[in-house]
Amino acid sequence: MNEVPLFDNLRPGLQAEYSLVVDQEHTARHLGSGGVDVLATPEMVRMMERAAVMAVDHLLPDGYRTVGVRVDVTHKAPTPLGMKVTARAELIAVDGRRLTFRVTAADEREVVGEGIHERAIIALDRFARKIEEKRGLKGQ
Repeated sequence: MNEVPLFDNLRPGLQAEYSLVVDQEHTARHLGSGGVDVLATPEMVRMMERAAVMAVDHLLPDGYRTVGVRVDVTHKAPTPLGMKVTARAELIAVDGRRLTFRVTAADEREVVGEGIHERAIIALDRFARKIEEKRGLKGQ
């Protein structure tokens, strides 16, 4: 019988943050999401996801990680080149293998983004098998 590990150490309130100084590689112009030199929305979302991973993945048993399954955020204000921005993620709900985070991003002056991000806990071996099965179906 395949036992499912308990994830009792994942409780609401866990949090982490990830910061960077906006450089050209983080801009909407560079990422193709807009023609301006400000923090790109996809980069802000990546930062939020990274903060969520940092909050929980290190607490999972060997062979388990999380993957993003839902992002619902609003990008409220621009952050110019050279300004520091910090994304924060707080675990607000645990429903089996589904984790829900409140995410925010703030630069040195204001909150520039906020919303909800969901992640699912996966078994890496099973996930790898699914990928290989899908790869085998390619071209059929």
